[in-house]
Amino acid sequence: MSKKSPIARRFRGFLPVVVDVECGGFDPKKDALLEISAVILDFNEEGKLALQESHEQHVLPFKNANLDPKALEFIGLNDPWHPFRMAVEEGEALKNLFEPVRRAVKSSGCSRAILVGHNAWFDLAFLNAAVERTNIKNNPFHSFSSFDTATLGGVFYGQTVLARMAKSAEIKWDQEAAHSALYDAEQTAKIFCKMVNKWDESSHRPL
Repeated sequence: MSKKSPIARRFRGFLPVVVDVECGGFDPKKDALLEISAVILDFNEEGKLALQESHEQHVLPFKNANLDPKALEFIGLNDPWHPFRMAVEEGEALKNLFEPVRRAVKSSGCSRAILVGHNAWFDLAFLNAAVERTNIKNNPFHSFSSFDTATLGGVFYGQTVLARMAKSAEIKWDQEAAHSALYDAEQTAKIFCKMVNKWDESSHRPL
């Protein structure tokens, strides 16, 4: 049997992948999924957890999807069907996003990916709802387990708001870029990596 990779050993065979979604509301069954991004993590040559790959998909609203005007205003999206968004149907978006995640799971020797998110239940609910609507097979993500950075931020920094956590973690935050799935996912990934690395260093955890 081959020796497990450091990332497979660190998270019990799960590969942490940071996911952020932007949506047309709060109901994963009824409201449109409009953006989804994934950031794949792994240990670098220095033994630190770090960002490896970032992937982004702009998504067309599914048939009869609800689009709350307040939600669209919050994420700064005027027209979900605008051609310059280069958006694709949900099924294609998930296929494009899942392919590199599956490759990373396989190459790392992990059993599957585990979603890391800020208020992770929200992102996982929208991901699972989209998978169900599109009948995507071989979803690489665990269907119910996740790592929540809001919870971890409360423990590490006494903060649960992402922007405030970034400030506490001394990570640059651009408020104008926020509420883009890719930006939020990458910032969440940086904070998650910093918390994991800080814990591993202080606990002298071997890889």
